[in-house]
Amino acid sequence: MALELKAITKRVGQVTHIKETSLVLEPGRFNILLGETGSGKTSLIKLMAGLDRVSSGQIFMDGQDVTGMSPQKRNISLVHQFFVNYPHMTVFDNIASPLRVARLPKSEIQGRVEAAADVLQLRPMLHRRPHELSGGQQQRTALARAIAKESTAVFLDEPLANLDYKLREELRDQLPELFAGRGAVVVYATSEPAEALMLGGKTALMQDGYVTQFGPTAEIYRHPNTLTSARVFSDPPINSAMVAKKGDRAELGHGVGWRLIGPAAELKDGTYTVAVRPNYVSPVRTETAHVPMTGTVQITELSGSESTAHFRMGEETWVSLASGVHPYRVGEDHEFFMDPAHCFYFAPDGALVA
Repeated sequence: MALELKAITKRVGQVTHIKETSLVLEPGRFNILLGETGSGKTSLIKLMAGLDRVSSGQIFMDGQDVTGMSPQKRNISLVHQFFVNYPHMTVFDNIASPLRVARLPKSEIQGRVEAAADVLQLRPMLHRRPHELSGGQQQRTALARAIAKESTAVFLDEPLANLDYKLREELRDQLPELFAGRGAVVVYATSEPAEALMLGGKTALMQDGYVTQFGPTAEIYRHPNTLTSARVFSDPPINSAMVAKKGDRAELGHGVGWRLIGPAAELKDGTYTVAVRPNYVSPVRTETAHVPMTGTVQITELSGSESTAHFRMGEETWVSLASGVHPYRVGEDHEFFMDPAHCFYFAPDGALVA
């Protein structure tokens, strides 16, 4: 059972919210929509779920054209980042609600609810009401409802965004297993590149209502096909700057240059955009990070066991992300070292060339 989008668009007046999009989303793995807030992830989910009508194009589920079909007839489930549970109902009744609407026998409802509750460790809470639950338990209730319904497609719109870090990590680890083997197409929207990598599957990178690249998540991360895709799939933001290629050398300016090897060395002489993720810009020289660059530290951040430094080099701001705690001083110059083996090179039109 696949979910196929054929050249769908969404326009409101003169504004295009979703540009022409064609995708085939398959069951058996997560299908991730990755992009910043406002990139069109929720708009695309609403079209796939039937909550909004497409302006043009078609949507097929298991080969059936469902373009004009209501969400109820599509047999889908939708889990938002906000806890959408009925406050006057118990956890059991919340999970059972779509099954009762479908007029399933009581015995089947009982079995499905209890099975879903067991998967999400909710059985002791089946008689409680949502206000008696923690945020994580409420979101697990919403997920249990989606599992019990046995939908043909499940849409998860940033479902972990409002949970604390520990709960987010716990549920993120569980999600692929929760939907494994159920035969449903699972679509998961997130604004966090790290989350997409953890979930695996396939990822559609989105920006300005357009899918810039779609494919296996790890492959897209390693080989973004455009500078736009590279920027979407990087947090902190990917570093990028103009570089002059001459012979086997790349010159960034500010006295920064390095010898090119591999495909980059075969490029025609000229001007390109070089991009390198912050984790390949180190505050200390290593065997691989050896291209020196000096910049003025503007912002420093310490997150767990990682240190981030934003530094100014000429007219550009660069970012370094490194393990450990490093003694940066805002306003002072600091030497950093780039790993040239992990640089991407893009043509003037933004296409990846090496």
